[in-house]
Parts: sequence; C-alpha cells; structure tokens
Amino acid sequence: MISDSWRSCNEGPSVPVSDYSPELGTTTVGFDLERFTISRNRRCRYHGWVSPTPQERKSVPRRASTERTTQETRIQVSVNLDGSGQASFHTGVPFLEHMLDQVARHGLLDLAVEAQGDLHIDAHHTVEDIGITLGQAFTQALGEKRGIRRYGHAYVPLDEALSRVVVDCSGRPGLEYRVEFPRARIGDFDVDLFREFFQGFVNHAMVTLHVDTLHGRNAHHMAETVFKAFGRALRMAVEPDPRALDQTPSTKGSL
Repeated sequence: MISDSWRSCNEGPSVPVSDYSPELGTTTVGFDLERFTISRNRRCRYHGWVSPTPQERKSVPRRASTERTTQETRIQVSVNLDGSGQASFHTGVPFLEHMLDQVARHGLLDLAVEAQGDLHIDAHHTVEDIGITLGQAFTQALGEKRGIRRYGHAYVPLDEALSRVVVDCSGRPGLEYRVEFPRARIGDFDVDLFREFFQGFVNHAMVTLHVDTLHGRNAHHMAETVFKAFGRALRMAVEPDPRALDQTPSTKGSL
C-alpha cells in the first residue's frame, strides 16, 4: 500500500485521460493536468501522504532562525529568502552591518543579526561566526532546493569599482576569493575579515562561491560592490524557476 500511494503522489497516469468532445462527436485523448492533480491529492490524503503541488511548494515560507554559541561569541540570525529587503543588526561591528544591509536590500532578503563577541580582542571571531550562522540559516531556509534556479551571478559597479560574484547552491562548499584591497583597513574594519566571513558562510551554506573584484581603487567602493553582487547572486540562485518548480536542478536528483 505504501508503494502504491507513493506512486500515486508522484507519478502521472500510466494511460492517457480520455474526454468526450460534444463539438467533434468523438473521444479525444490527452493529459488533463488539473484533473489529475485533484485526483492525485485526494489519493494522497486518503493514504496519509503529503504531496504538495509546485504551486503549493512555492508558497511555503522559506525562512529560518539559527543561534550559535561558543566561548567567544553568541550569534542569532533570522533570514527570510522571500522577503523585501528588511534588515536589523546589532553586532558591534558597524561596517559589517553596512555590508549586510547591502546583501538584504539587493538580495531582497529579510535579515536580522544579533551578535555578542569578544570585540575587546578584535572582530575576527564575531565576523567569522556571523558568516557561519548566516550560512546555517540560509541552508535551513532553502530546504530541499527543489524548484530553484540553483545558479546565480551578478556584476555590480560603483564608480571606478566593479565586482563579480557567482554562486552555485551545489551542496559542496567552496570559495574562490580574489579581492585585492588597496589598504588594510576601512575605518576600523580589517579587510582580511571579509574572506573569513565568506569562508564561514560557504562552509555552512554548502554553496560554491566565486568573488572577484575586477577593478577598483577605493576600498569602500570595492567592498560595497562585492556585497551588493553577493546579494543579487543569492537572489537569482534561490529564485523559483517557473519552468521547473517540481524539479531538483541536478542530474543526480538531489543537491
């Protein structure tokens, strides 16, 4: 019975659906998707299986909240992948908050980050752990990845600066980071920590990420183009693909 109900929830009819056409006076043969979907859902309810349609799956909220606590930091992150760009930050690291705001606004993510860390030492642990926790929340919100585009990319300029970010929600963590800043700090922020943030994110979001700054002289401009492009690439990658809402974007069948 289980195998029969599973089959009825996930496969189409083995024979075409026949309909009588009064206009033609003949029986036409075709596939009535709407009628099949209703019939399938009835069978699923009867057998106790849940089999959401692509439209139902698209409407499921893709959001998550995650907390990470160590002896160095305590981080709380909430993310809504189908948001409107709303953001709230209390991290003690103002420039990182400015960059995360770019991710939220350009990625149309609702993002909230609360952080307490050993900032009396430096911002390294706090920035890295925010990346880790954001990655954990991202992968939880994304779920099984069915129906998404999977790949995303963006080029973003700001005056003389130009950056490119490409992401693959592949299930395999990997970072290629090529950003050469002209100075070591932007205000009080150590630019080396950007790499630590992205490394923490990809390790726990399970994505492959390529970050390249192609041109730039102003370090602030360069950083902004990186994070704006990051947000837009994520937005593209997690968008539902209207032509494949019920498919996993991989020949393996899973990601």
